[in-house]
Amino acid sequence: MNRRNVIILIIILAAIILPLLAMTVIGAAILLSRETPLRGGQVALIRVEGVITGGRGSSSPFGDASAGAETIVDLLERFRRDDSVRAAVIRINSPGGSAAGSQEIYQEIQKVRRDGKKITVSMGDVAASGGYYIACAGDRIIADPATITGSIGVIMQTADMSKLFEKIGIDFGTIKSGPHKDMGSSSRPLTPEEKALLQNMINDVYDQFLTDVSTGRKIPKAEVRKLADGRIYTGRQAVGNKLVDKLGSMDDALKAAAKDAGITGEYSVKTYQRPMGLMEVLFGTSEVRVSLLEDVTLGQLARGLLRADSGFKMD
Repeated sequence: MNRRNVIILIIILAAIILPLLAMTVIGAAILLSRETPLRGGQVALIRVEGVITGGRGSSSPFGDASAGAETIVDLLERFRRDDSVRAAVIRINSPGGSAAGSQEIYQEIQKVRRDGKKITVSMGDVAASGGYYIACAGDRIIADPATITGSIGVIMQTADMSKLFEKIGIDFGTIKSGPHKDMGSSSRPLTPEEKALLQNMINDVYDQFLTDVSTGRKIPKAEVRKLADGRIYTGRQAVGNKLVDKLGSMDDALKAAAKDAGITGEYSVKTYQRPMGLMEVLFGTSEVRVSLLEDVTLGQLARGLLRADSGFKMD
């Protein structure tokens, strides 16, 4: 490569890289400005968007994203330790997800409340199953009339592909330490005993779900059970069933949080969020936002409710 071509290559790379670096700096500045205390009263905003997972979660401008329990717990902890803010809104757009992840977020919200801070939950398009689980930990729940919520239940799915493997000539040789070590393997169907074992586990997690909903909503467990057969409700139906306190927008939820904080005049919103990645800066996803559930349809919800995974799912 001659000198002229090298210079041209350097110029092209600079034209690509420098704008990216500039946008990253701008994104960081935006994040810092949001974390800087503003004058006057403040209310906090924490978003839970996408399928709930037990780890850090992920965010993508292409819609394949999740709400990681560890990340949400970290944000709640930051809010709990921030003496400049006394009340928060948790905005939920989630069809559910990990049972353990939902429990971790539920427990952290209760921890925040025990420290004397107020939590108002605002439901967006969907706050179902695990999304509803964590909502129950708040002081109040406000939903849109058309919000899809409920779906109180637990699911675990396995795929038996043994007949397909037999048809295409694939044979599995399994060496295991116990009769149930390969339980749920796609190479064979579940035995009746294994189905009973898994059903008992599902029933136990389901009972935990019912207990936490009953505690959070102050509804007798027997009444919760009548509503908890996995069905979904609109926000308006949920109010009638005492699963939601009132109908309203996120703005209504922010106003309620401001009142909880003792703010009588204007207030500012302090958004707690994880640091933005370069792709988020480039594509304008400056908050923990997920396109997965925006303009959600019943078909999209069904894909969340029927999501197959190896663990207990509340979605």
